[in-house]
Parts: sequence; C-alpha cells; structure tokens
Amino acid sequence: MTFPDKPNLDHARLKTHFDAMAEQDVDVTPDASSRHLHNGLDTSLPPADLHGSYTNHRPLPTDGIEDRHAYIVGSGIGGLSTAFFLIRDGHMPGQNITILESQKIEGGALDGAGDAEAGYIVRGGREMEMTYQNFWDVFSEIPAVELPKPFTVLDEYRIVNDADKNWSKARLLEKQGQIGDFSTMGLGRLHQLELVRLFLARKEDLDDITVADWFSEGFLKTNFYMFWCTMFAFQTWHSVLEMKLYMHRFLHLMDGLNDMTALVFPKYNQYDSFVRPLMAWLKDKGVKIQYDTIVYDLEMDVTGETKTTTAIQCHIGTGDKTITLGARDLAFVTIGSIVEDTAYGENHTAPPQKVNAPDQCVGASWRLWKNLARKSSSFGRPEKFCGNVPRSTWESATLTCRPSPLVDKLKELSVNDPYSGKTVTGGIVTFTDSAWLMSLTINRQPHFPEQPDDVIVPWVYALIMDAPGDYVKKPMPDCTGDEILTELCFHLGLIDQVDAVLDATKVRTALMPYITAQFMPRAKGDRPWAVPEGSTNLACLGQFVETHNDVVFTLESSVRTARTGVYSLLGIKKQVPDIYPGQYDIRRLLRATRTLNNDEEFLGEGLLRRLLGGTYLEHILPLGPKEEVADLRKHGMFEQQLSSLRGLIEESHTLDTAKTWIQGVTDKLRGGR
Repeated sequence: MTFPDKPNLDHARLKTHFDAMAEQDVDVTPDASSRHLHNGLDTSLPPADLHGSYTNHRPLPTDGIEDRHAYIVGSGIGGLSTAFFLIRDGHMPGQNITILESQKIEGGALDGAGDAEAGYIVRGGREMEMTYQNFWDVFSEIPAVELPKPFTVLDEYRIVNDADKNWSKARLLEKQGQIGDFSTMGLGRLHQLELVRLFLARKEDLDDITVADWFSEGFLKTNFYMFWCTMFAFQTWHSVLEMKLYMHRFLHLMDGLNDMTALVFPKYNQYDSFVRPLMAWLKDKGVKIQYDTIVYDLEMDVTGETKTTTAIQCHIGTGDKTITLGARDLAFVTIGSIVEDTAYGENHTAPPQKVNAPDQCVGASWRLWKNLARKSSSFGRPEKFCGNVPRSTWESATLTCRPSPLVDKLKELSVNDPYSGKTVTGGIVTFTDSAWLMSLTINRQPHFPEQPDDVIVPWVYALIMDAPGDYVKKPMPDCTGDEILTELCFHLGLIDQVDAVLDATKVRTALMPYITAQFMPRAKGDRPWAVPEGSTNLACLGQFVETHNDVVFTLESSVRTARTGVYSLLGIKKQVPDIYPGQYDIRRLLRATRTLNNDEEFLGEGLLRRLLGGTYLEHILPLGPKEEVADLRKHGMFEQQLSSLRGLIEESHTLDTAKTWIQGVTDKLRGGR
C-alpha cells in the first residue's frame, strides 16, 4: 500500500543534517516566561514565542509512521485538530486515524443547528482575535467554505474581517434600552494598583485564589470589570490565576476591550465556519469517525512511573466494546467537557436539569477523566472543576426573529443594518442593571448558510443563575423561552410590545452546567499536562489540560493541546510556539497603561514624550483622545508632571522621605494583596 501524503525523501544530500536532527533534543513546548531572550550558541531553535512563517515549516516523518494507528476520543476542535496534525506534521495516513464521538454529530462545543421553522440554536459563540497562531495554522490549509481552491478558511476569514471592521456602539445598556457610558475603564488609582499587583504576581503564588479574594469590592463595580466578566464569562468565585493569564495573553487587545475593536468574527456560526470544512478535509484524507460511542475508561499497563495505554473501553449501541491498541498505537483523549449534560428548552418549556441522572450518556466525559485520575495523580483532579455545578453554570438562548419591534430596536443598537451582511452589534451588548446580568449579540447575518433573508438570529446569555429577573420574577434556569424573551424586552424598553415580539420569535435555550468549569479555582497538579508524566502513548486534549502560559475558553487553547500531544508522542522535532508576545512589546505596554488610566496621561508619560518626541521611536508613544502626532513633541505634559513631582517632594520635606514613599509603593506592588 502506498501513502501519497508521505514524502519520498532522498537522504543522501542532507544525511549529515538528518543525523544531527535525530540526535537533537527539542523542547516541544518552550516556556517564554521562564527564558531570557538572547542569541548564542545555545539558540539553534527560534525564540519560544516567535510567530510567523519561520515556525510553519514541515517536520520530517518519524520511523514507521505508516504502520501506526491513532484513536481520538472526542470530535471537538481539539480532537479534529489532533487528526490534522497527525496527518500534516506527523505524516500519518488518514485511514490509520479513528475518531470516537459520543454524540451523533462532530464539533463538540462548536455547534450550530436548526432551521427557521423550528428555530436555530448555538449554545455559545467564540470571540476571536488575530494571534491564535496554532488555530490559524490549521485553517491556513483547510479549503474555504465558499471560495474555490486554492483559497482557505483563513483567506476567506481575512476577506470578511479586513473589509468589515468589528466595533460596537452600544457595549453597555441601562434603564430599559439606553446606551451607557463605556468610553473608559472607570478605574481609580487604587483599582489600577490592584491590576498592576496581579500583573506582577508570580503564577505559583496564586493557587486556589479567587477573583473576589484578590480584588476590592470597588474594583468589581468598575466598567473594566463589567467589560471583563461579561466578555469572558468570569465570575468573582473563579480563578484569579486564570484572570492573570488572560491579562498577559490579551494585553495587546486592552484598548479594544470597551468597544470590541480588538475582535474578529467568522461570517457564519462556528460549526459551519470551522467544523464543517475541517471535517470534510479529514474525511477526504481517509479519517474515520465513529458516532454514538461513549468512552468510559482506558486499560493501562503501569510499571513504576511508566504508563502505557493498551485498550479503550467504550459503550456503543449494541453494548460494551473494547478496542485493543497495538504496540505502537496512540490514544488522544478529551478530558472533561464544558458542554456536557446540556439541557434544552424552547418557547414554552424550561430546560430540565440533567446532572447526575442515571443515564450512560450523562457525565460521560467527566466519568472518563475521573477513571483516569484514579489510576494516577498525573491525570489531575477533575473534581476541582466539575464538583460545584451551581458555580460553573450559565444559560444561553438563541432567537430566530422575523420582523418585529425587537428587530427594529436592535437596528438602533447596531453599527450596520442587521440585514446588510456586515457587522451588526460587534459583540455582546450588556444590560448593566439586569439582575441576571444579561447580554445579547448579533453576529453577521445570515448566521446560517440557508437562513431566510427576513430572519435574524441574535444570541442571549446571562451570568447570574440564582436571582429572580427584574420583570419575570424567576431565576433564568426556571424560565421558558418566552419568559426569557419577555425579560429581554423589558430591558430593551419593549415591554408594551412584547406580544408582537413573542409572535415573531422562536426561542431555543441551552442550560450548560459545566460551561465555566475550566475557570474554577485551581492549584498546581489539578490539571494534567498534554502528555501526563510517565505516559508513553496517551495524550490529553481540551480545556482542562495544563499549558505554560495559555488561557482556557478559546479555540486556540484546545488546538494547542492537540498539537502538543501529537508532537510529543511522535517525537516530532518541532516546537509549539508559546503565546503571542504582546505583553513584552513596549508599544502595547504603553498603550495598555494609558487605557487602564482611563485614557489619561500616566506617571512618567511626560518624560517619555520629552525623550522620544520627534525621534525615530516617537511612534511607540500612545496618543490621547483627539491628539495628533505633533502633540507628542510638545513639552507641556513633561513640565506639568515635573511640577507635580516637585510639589510631592516639597510636601514630603526631604528627598529621603520621597524615596521612602516610592519604595513603599514598590514593595506594596510586589508584595501581593
């Protein structure tokens, strides 16, 4: 049998380098936060966080790859990307790869289904950005959804977003549909110091600390935290370590946090935009997928610290089945699931809670992870994430809207006509005075390829699940779709027209008990690494896998775990780039500093302008509101800040007192909470 995807290599001319590479020790997952950037004899490989074409080279195939097989548990973006990397970078024949999926359709959390009559549904959406190096690497090779070959999903994505800038004109709403002030972060000096302390804190010092533990009550009432918690779905009881990682990961986007200008979105929903084209590519390569297959345990040979997976135990329609792994076969397992046990409702029904129901399907991914954790502590502690359902739950509602007063109101809040095909709300619109902390969004329409021209599909979600609504006096999970829509109409100032809205709107709800389980407070050892310590042929995938610096709840993080697992188990001599290094970019740091200072001048900015204004490096300085480049060359800010510093010293009487004050501030910043 021949395998067309495996290159025919002529070793003669490159034998010296092939042999040297075989002996080379490559750290597949370099940690940029623990290395000092330099050039020297010890830097044969690129910097840990280098992004771009130089990191997109094709690695050599490993010995005997054509005879190896891989079994992938779960067909979310992590599982599908695993198959992609096995084929492209591992040179494994597609027909040697089998995906085991518990549902009747692939995609995991990346869903999108329904029609205009029954109503469309998407459990959630993905706010995306440009620096997802691993994710965009995959989709730079997957054929486009609508353009002909050789165009790719990435090519199509660029066309849509480059020509249609995302932004929001109504990020915050209050008082039944009035646009609130979202122009600044609303952070006072002490609030800013709380953020700086977190930015400077060491990751290892933040185990099991919550957002509420770290921040003051006043901070949690700022615009900044309103933007943050509703955009990323953070709660005060979630991990402050994860919040810190988000700050570092997305520091380069800080000045687009309030108006959503940092984001990019696909043309269609996440299933049609990403899952469908990737699945088509995999099937074309010969990858097999087996649906309705619930994997509940793995058999392992354990010798000392070494663990080798020998079989996969699963339940299929005809009963239990054991899949035996060959001596060189590989297993990739998605542990945990943020959409496990989703309960659904409609216009006239509330979603029934399914957690702990006596059913083979209920809690399947969590049961698998728990079984693995019983075999070895290297698989982490799943109970830390799935053990407090009330604190990891929220609910969403997908609306299928024909013309009505609701659509007319949404037009007022949109940057373009919802029927235009362009950006609509530009991301979520949050009702700041909602007891449920409700938000809504309308992505580009149509949101589904076959969606009728007169239909709009908004999406609604809320974070607070235990409080009665402001109009409908029930917690959101107890409400029917019509009741959720009624609460929405109240906050939009449409309660007098609610009957007309109800008549024109289909509502499908999704109550997700583990949707923010990945944010729960954690400590070292709670999550396994992609390849758990001692594992010879098993890798873990998904949102509950440890990484050096990346965050959870993104497409990028799932793809990162897939790539890491493939490279590690196959011994591929290629690095998985660390997160985008925007946090080390002086331009981004200065811009973020001004943004967090409510777009006002920050301490020392005048001195920077005095030194760099009018020089080659002038462009690194941030501009204030309504400022032009010429303003950077004026000395007024420097003189004003110098005068303020003189006044501080005079008030303190002596320079030594001023030094003591500065040292005290520094110690406080570095000393923790």
